[in-house]
Amino acid sequence: MKKRIVFSDVDGTLLNSRHQVTALTQEAIRGLEEQGIPFVIVSARSPSGIYPILQECGFRCPIIAYSGALILDESKQVLFHRGMDKKRAGEIIEVIEGMEPEISWSIYSLDEWIVKDKTDPKILREEGIVKAEAIQGTVDTARDGQINKILCICDPGRILEAEQKLKAGFPECSIVKSSDILLEIMENGINKAAAVRMLCSLWDIQTENAAAFGDHYNDVEMLETVGHGFLMGNAPEELKCQFSNITRDHDHDGIYHGLMELGWIGHNI
Repeated sequence: MKKRIVFSDVDGTLLNSRHQVTALTQEAIRGLEEQGIPFVIVSARSPSGIYPILQECGFRCPIIAYSGALILDESKQVLFHRGMDKKRAGEIIEVIEGMEPEISWSIYSLDEWIVKDKTDPKILREEGIVKAEAIQGTVDTARDGQINKILCICDPGRILEAEQKLKAGFPECSIVKSSDILLEIMENGINKAAAVRMLCSLWDIQTENAAAFGDHYNDVEMLETVGHGFLMGNAPEELKCQFSNITRDHDHDGIYHGLMELGWIGHNI
């Protein structure tokens, strides 16, 4: 039998609109586990923003964090770690702070989450969503020499302007929207698709035998890389025009129904 694997984004995909994993989706993932099919979380989140989900659901699986800048196996051992140097990160932060209206930024290095102002309402909201806590500081606060990701939290309707300015100023970086208000900045070449290919290569699994689920622009390359890419029903309309393989939305068990369509889980789970 061909070796198979399933990759899933978190926000808007694995989690519903209440930031929970539905019961049917949990059963689907356990159905994969019973068949020995690895389930891998692929997220722009940090590890500390992912592990509470696993603990709550009783899962133990590999994770791809920061959209591919950090890969950890099911025992939390580092398989891959890549980021930009602090000098470049500092230059990016300087540009962000010069933008109007004000943009809230976060710096991520391994499992450190550093912000300019812990009392910022946007940061407090993000803490509540990911169930992790930031520390206040600067680029130099990071203990590791590499910065895996910079996150911009923008006002709705202004993210495109910020994206264009940062892409023009830092063409060597990988810059992508992960929601209508979130802009992710990573080292060049870092994306979910590259991480998926790397993990499949490490485990000797053909990408055509992989399935993936995602809902936003930073998932597109991943969905196009695997043999079975599913766009969630809650994805932006612009993306729905690009994909024919669309499953149900995150509030109606899109992952479950996609896996059922593939026949990778049984009807009696």
